[in-house]
Amino acid sequence: MNFKQKLTAVCAVACMSSVFAATPAEHKAAKDQISADYKAAKTQCNSLMGNAKDVCEKEAKGREKIALAELDYRADASERHRHNLAKTKADAAYDVSKEKCDDLKGNPKDVCVKDAKAAHVKALEAAKVADARAETNVAPDKKAADVSEARKDANQNVREAEYKAARERCDALSGDVKDKCVADAKRIHGQ
Repeated sequence: MNFKQKLTAVCAVACMSSVFAATPAEHKAAKDQISADYKAAKTQCNSLMGNAKDVCEKEAKGREKIALAELDYRADASERHRHNLAKTKADAAYDVSKEKCDDLKGNPKDVCVKDAKAAHVKALEAAKVADARAETNVAPDKKAADVSEARKDANQNVREAEYKAARERCDALSGDVKDKCVADAKRIHGQ
């Protein structure tokens, strides 16, 4: 059974078992399987060299962290675990994206890192808005105000991160073209 088949089998079992509460033994078995899958994936990375190996290892570690967060969420479907799962997914994607940037040099690398950061901020802010939307035991008007405030903050933080990425792209230019690029970035991203 190859890695993809094992992962599919684990996901299928996890999805089936999510309907029912897992016993402590099942929970431990699932954790052990996640750990074994991580070790197998990391072993496969050993055949690679350089940054490809680093990216492979980040991907394997990210899948492990996400699987553990999903396991926690299935065991206790609380808002805290849901938020942790969303944050874990965002962090894993960011780590992989940032690692992929290491293949580049100079301004293209800087742009790549800023783009990865902007995507990370966007994912984290989406999780914060979802948290506000999922609030319980709050008066409807207070909840609506909280959601509105979370969206406003999220939009501002995402615009700022996207502006930084756009501004970094402008650094590769010079003269009037660079000035126009910066002005356009400010206008587009409301800075």
